[in-house]
Amino acid sequence: MANTSNPLGFGVKPVTVTQLAGLNTLGISMARIDYAPWGINPPHTHPRATEILTVLEGSLEVGFVTSNIENRHISKVLHKGDVFVFPVNLVHYQRNVANTNAVAIVALSSQNPGVIPIANVVFGSNPDISNDVLAKAFQTSDDVISNIRFNF
Repeated sequence: MANTSNPLGFGVKPVTVTQLAGLNTLGISMARIDYAPWGINPPHTHPRATEILTVLEGSLEVGFVTSNIENRHISKVLHKGDVFVFPVNLVHYQRNVANTNAVAIVALSSQNPGVIPIANVVFGSNPDISNDVLAKAFQTSDDVISNIRFNF
C-alpha cells in the first residue's frame, strides 16, 4: 500500500526499469495507486507511454484531455473491475469519488514511461517561469500567480 497521507491524498508504488532492471527492453511497467477518500492523482502526462488503469477497490472519476485544437475532456466514473485507457502523452487525472479508500493498478507501454505533473512543472519550475508569462497564459493577474506559488 502506498502512503496517502499527503495534501493530494494519493500514493504510487511504481514498478519501472528503475525498480526492476529485468524490465529493460520489454516495453512494459506498472504501478499500484492508492487513494484516500476524495484523493486525487492530479493532472499529469506520461511522455513515453499509454496507460491502462483497472480499479481494484472503490470508485474513481478518471479523465483525459485530447490534444489541441479540440481539447475535449473525456471523463467517466469507474467502479471495481472497470478499465480505462489514457493515450500516450495526453494530460489525465484520477479522483476518488467516495468516502472510502480506492485502489487501482496501472500498466504502461514503456519500461520507463516518465511522468510530468502539470502543476509542479508550471508552478514549481527552477528557476521560476516568470509571473507575467503565467498570468498572460492563464489570463489572470500576477497576484493570483504569486498566491498560487505561495500555496504550492
